[in-house]
Amino acid sequence: MSLRRRLLITLVASLCLLWFAASAWMLFDLDRRVRDTLDQRLVASAHMVAGLLSQVPESTWQQTVGPQLSSPPGAGVACQIRSMRGDVLLRTRGDLASVLNRAPPGFSERSRNGQRWRLYTEFDHGLVITVADRVDERRHLQWGIVLAAAVPFVLALLGSLIAVWWSISRGLAPLERLRRELARRNPETLVPIVVESAPAELQPAIATLNHLLDRTAQALTREQRFTSDAAHELRTPLTAIKTHVQLAARADGQRARQALVDAEAGIARLQHTLEQLLLLARIENDQSDRPVSTAAVSDVIAAALADLGEQTRVQVGPFDAAAEVVAPLALTAGALRNLLENACRHTPAGQPITLDVERRGRNIVFIVRDRGDWPADVDPDVLIPRFARQGTGRAQGGSGLGLAIAAAVAERFGGGLVLQARPGGGLQTELSLLATDTDQRRRAD
Repeated sequence: MSLRRRLLITLVASLCLLWFAASAWMLFDLDRRVRDTLDQRLVASAHMVAGLLSQVPESTWQQTVGPQLSSPPGAGVACQIRSMRGDVLLRTRGDLASVLNRAPPGFSERSRNGQRWRLYTEFDHGLVITVADRVDERRHLQWGIVLAAAVPFVLALLGSLIAVWWSISRGLAPLERLRRELARRNPETLVPIVVESAPAELQPAIATLNHLLDRTAQALTREQRFTSDAAHELRTPLTAIKTHVQLAARADGQRARQALVDAEAGIARLQHTLEQLLLLARIENDQSDRPVSTAAVSDVIAAALADLGEQTRVQVGPFDAAAEVVAPLALTAGALRNLLENACRHTPAGQPITLDVERRGRNIVFIVRDRGDWPADVDPDVLIPRFARQGTGRAQGGSGLGLAIAAAVAERFGGGLVLQARPGGGLQTELSLLATDTDQRRRAD
């Protein structure tokens, strides 16, 4: 069921229920008040007759020999005056003698020829005064009053229902415009959605949808970039491996064995490139809001050195073993290992590589210093983009993804990567990550 139909059914049913309940209460109250008013009219008529009779001398009643008729039989009201002995002195309608005679004091009802009469009897100055009116005329008057009240009531209800339908249609118009905008869109169109005159209640939904489209566009861009990068980087190693295997199949002896060794080295480089590509894709695609695990600095350094082929060249300076960073251990260790591998690859044999850990404000900074082949007067930021291969000799063996992965890890977890050329040659690479709140409180204490 559509939202419009659900709202219409709910509001119309609620309005009808409330209006009908109000009308039932109004009719009940109106009927009671009309009945009381007509009864008060009977009482007032009896009092009026009594007031008139009080001005008539008693000798007049002694001269009255019988009831006097003064109204036609078709009238809906009647009045009778009799003495305490039961003698009828005056009566407006002679055909109602059976109704008006011997009526009890106060209000009562009697029937004659299928017509019901309501009577009121009062004793005053030794006389019995009885007034009456026909019940069906009372009902006719009551229904006239009800009809006069019901017509505007029904018109107001119909007007309210029309106003509800118009208000809902107008209020849901932005949703309809949003639906049409989404319906006519190409699936590949991920630009933000714009709905003119969108109400305040709909703007958060549109903003959330645009944020989702933006994240989808970013994810699609990352997937396309990963596919392009993989195709670009894997084509050359695969071609080289194929060439070495074909050469080994055709050659004999030492040439065949060397070709297989070269093919194995190509496979190792291909495996390393694939691992780096998958790690970079994992980092870029992990944009969830779930809680991030923490890692101790000592564990990060130990894991990075354990996977490093030339760990003996790395000189680790003193650091706070209890310090922790807000990032997963595997990703942090992988980023640091890439920095160390890059330094080992660019630094000549025999030259040491230093690793220091410093605390700067809310961040923990891993500092890798080398004496590689990077000149002191060239900006090293050109090394950060993926597949950037700068340098000579040993530097050509990399995949060009190590620094890009480190930068992506730092950006994902609120840190950064800074490269600085060192005087005399080489690089100083700084990987900063957020420290945990526990570590910050411990240092503050």
